[in-house]
Amino acid sequence: MNEDLLALADLDRLLDRLVAARAGLPERVRVEEIERHLRALSAEVSDVEAERAPHAARLRETHADSERLRTRLQQIDARLGASTNAREAESLHAERDHVTRSLDGAEDAELSTLVDLEPLDEALTTLKERARPLIEERAELLDTLRGLEESLDDEHRARVAERTELSRSLDPALLRRYERALARVGGAGAARLEEGRCGGCHVRLAPGDLEALTRSGDEIGECPSCGRLLVP
Repeated sequence: MNEDLLALADLDRLLDRLVAARAGLPERVRVEEIERHLRALSAEVSDVEAERAPHAARLRETHADSERLRTRLQQIDARLGASTNAREAESLHAERDHVTRSLDGAEDAELSTLVDLEPLDEALTTLKERARPLIEERAELLDTLRGLEESLDDEHRARVAERTELSRSLDPALLRRYERALARVGGAGAARLEEGRCGGCHVRLAPGDLEALTRSGDEIGECPSCGRLLVP
């Protein structure tokens, strides 16, 4: 019975280690690091895009103005080619001069906006190039991580099944005491008494406590320091 209790404690320690190993896999740590970098890059992209947005809107406006004015010039030229009325031709020439000046201004504004956009577009390209290898590395790591997690999960399930079977061999009252101790201290709810020390917290028992445990023989006592069940 006592050895079964210690075996249960060993299993609980192993289960704790499996959980910790799963949480602390180097691949997981690296994925979390990559995701921090990607979040930082994403924030930079958002900042650049916010700065770029009004310039892009302005470019759409100036481009639309240029297209509209070019279309109007084509219409004027077509009418001039077909016109036989001197007064109408004079009016069309005047309008053509006005539209041409407006088009020059629209094209200048369009070019100026393109110049403003160029460094912002370059910044976005650079940020995306920095993100690309990180995204690829993360994908590879996640594939590896899934395999490692599956392996650890399989072992964890097997140990839980083993624990369930072992628990059935213990006296129900003793098992309840063990589970209460486990809930208090974590890791393992029992330890061996070794040379006057608790094998769990490694604190040496006071002479009176040690004498009381020794007199109890095979009875399971508790460590006065950590609360684990002590197996003599």
